[in-house]
Amino acid sequence: MHDDELPHSHLPPSTVTPGSAPVDAEDDDDGPAEIADPFAGSEDAAPVAHATDESAATVPDKHWYILKVQSNREDSIRDALLRRVRMQGLDRFFGDVIVPKEQVTEFKAGKKKIVSRKLYPGYILVNMVLNDETWYVVRETGGIGDFTGSAGRPSPMLPQDVAKLLNKTEAKTDETPRLRINFKKGDRVKITEGTFENFEGEVEQIDEANGRVTVMLSIFGRSTPVDIEYWQIENV
Repeated sequence: MHDDELPHSHLPPSTVTPGSAPVDAEDDDDGPAEIADPFAGSEDAAPVAHATDESAATVPDKHWYILKVQSNREDSIRDALLRRVRMQGLDRFFGDVIVPKEQVTEFKAGKKKIVSRKLYPGYILVNMVLNDETWYVVRETGGIGDFTGSAGRPSPMLPQDVAKLLNKTEAKTDETPRLRINFKKGDRVKITEGTFENFEGEVEQIDEANGRVTVMLSIFGRSTPVDIEYWQIENV
């Protein structure tokens, strides 16, 4: 046997498994990177991620959250959020988005008008599953400030509070919208027009259904109840 013909057993063992790529030790970062608490209250904070793959067996339960938004833009912000949800294909993670309102009847210059009044200006309610995707689609919608909550964590509403609010905002076509009468029993008021114009008296009773206020006036030295349209009086 010649010196240059060595048995295979004397060859150094291969450090590479057949069919695999060599490993570069410099690529090893010695373990996973640490992730800061996503609810630490930072402006850039993000929620704990939940699986959003449609292959998941079920979508988690939705909860109601309160969002701070720009005042006087509640309706347009709600519409913008719903458009973004549809564009991102996240409909399955969202339920209703509501601007809480109630119907009230106002009298102006003797004319009755039914209007919708916001219960909580500067806020909207959203029924949703909170995860990475839904968090960002909400926060990136113009006009939305942040979720309400404590310690930087978005806090869902309590079920009993949700039930009360939804019952209050439901449209009941068989009921007469209540009047907005800014007086209460005992208020000192002045009559601004009509037979008793410039008379002053005290509010005795309020009839919201008909928009009338009973005022106790001193007529010929005697206290007399007089029914007045509520828009015909003002606080003294």
